Amino acid sequence: MILAGTRWAETTARTAADREALTLARTHAGLLTSELQKFRLLPLVLAEYPDVPVALAGDAAALRRLDATLELLATRTDAAALYAIDARGRAVAASNWRSEASFVGQDYTFRRYFTEAMARGTSELFALGTVSGRPGLYLARRIDRGGRALGVIVVKVEFDRLEREWAQSPGATILTDPRGLILVTSVPAWRFHPIRPLDAARRARLIRSRQFGAAPPFTPAFAIDGRDVRAIRDARPLRYRSASVAAPLDGGTVSHLTPLRPALAGARTQAALGGLVLLLVVAVAGGIAWRGADRRRSQTQARESLERAVVQRTRELREANARLIVESQERAEADRRFRAAREELAQANRLGSLGQITAGVAHEINQPLAAIRTFAENGATLLDRGAADAARDTLGRIVALTDRIATITGELRAFARRRTPSRGAPTLGAAIEGTLLLIGERARGIVVDTVAAELRDARVVGDRIRLEQILVNVIGNALDAVAGCDQPEVRIAASATAETLTVRIADTGPGIDPAIADTVFEPFASAKPEGLGLGLAIARDIAREFGGELTVAPDGPGATFLLTLRRA
Repeated sequence: MILAGTRWAETTARTAADREALTLARTHAGLLTSELQKFRLLPLVLAEYPDVPVALAGDAAALRRLDATLELLATRTDAAALYAIDARGRAVAASNWRSEASFVGQDYTFRRYFTEAMARGTSELFALGTVSGRPGLYLARRIDRGGRALGVIVVKVEFDRLEREWAQSPGATILTDPRGLILVTSVPAWRFHPIRPLDAARRARLIRSRQFGAAPPFTPAFAIDGRDVRAIRDARPLRYRSASVAAPLDGGTVSHLTPLRPALAGARTQAALGGLVLLLVVAVAGGIAWRGADRRRSQTQARESLERAVVQRTRELREANARLIVESQERAEADRRFRAAREELAQANRLGSLGQITAGVAHEINQPLAAIRTFAENGATLLDRGAADAARDTLGRIVALTDRIATITGELRAFARRRTPSRGAPTLGAAIEGTLLLIGERARGIVVDTVAAELRDARVVGDRIRLEQILVNVIGNALDAVAGCDQPEVRIAASATAETLTVRIADTGPGIDPAIADTVFEPFASAKPEGLGLGLAIARDIAREFGGELTVAPDGPGATFLLTLRRA
């Protein structure tokens, strides 16, 4: 009976540990996927940043601006490092340009992610940093202009925070590459160790590549036999059961090792209780045979034993419920990080729009500055002549012009500022005026605003800056579409119902390319050669967040977009 109970306990413990290991492996693989999705967007966004090709071509001013931009993005996205490498393999700009360990000037021709990106366009490589000495995943993307490769933009991702989150679960979680080398782990002592012995040829290649340092460890982190794992942790031998799922890296695997001891202890307790119940039944039967008093005492003992079993089972169910709560919180945290990544992408879209807006804003500011200089010179002449009233009138005009400059620069700062999404009730007229002020010179003589006065004062549900982001994307696309037309025109109109207000933006361009007509609002769908295809997707997401919608109208010779908003 003891042998049967031992076998039953071993089988039950393995089954329970396997279920827990598979659940945690899937959860931790999801956390890794969420982390990588955010960082894989960065090279795509930076490839479209206008300063990148100019800096890689050697422009000193563009290099300094790119240093500051990479430093800002690294801070906001928690990337370990962002840097640009020219075609010769030298880093020319980096997010850590201020530190003594700056990557600027370093030679990366020996790095596989550089050579692969230059040859194939993209590359991903997990390796030990040559300057920082810290491990991480390098995401590299080639920068091309005019059919020529100018260099590579690189994003380094470190997983310290992810490893800490993994470590909160019982057991151990590891990410391995196709060779079985441990890249990311909740047990730091296992990092870069293989999970199985490596042959001499692979060891020699690892040493030559210096991917994991000059002397990478070759001893297996643990002994593995199927799903059974034996390891030494804190000088204690431990037994695990492992489960693996595919990782979001080429050929990678996420595995979780669940300790067998807790499940085995619980199963042995259940087996002991079962044996005790059986013994009690035998005792009760013997009591019935001998005397009635012994039978009543035996029944009491059996009832007490069953109550203890119920208490034990209740405690186990409570612990299982606690684990489910933890898993639910982890999923909620993953959803929060996804929403934060989407907001980061919206902010990057706003920063990208600023490159097109800057020229118009500079023209808007230069005109008042020239007028201020003229009025100031006239004011001095009027004071010399004793014409105080005329001088006062001239000074008043200077004050009005400085107010206009402040309005323009304030609008630009508000549009670029990183902010928490909020709900408000801005007027439609304020959002349209702010958009036209941002677009500036590009819109003059082309954009026709026909919105009636009563609709301009109507308030809508939304955040003014994010509404301006929608209008900047749609009107900016319309201005691009009418560039080169004989009679370019972008017309803004509005209509209203009791509950909604619809803004109509129509241009006289060639219309939407039929190749992308069905996917115009999907990410990365763009008819522009240099377009990233994120503007309209982000604009529609913002409109839907405020309870509205952004659609394409089928009428008109050019493209017509309808922005529907809820009235406040």
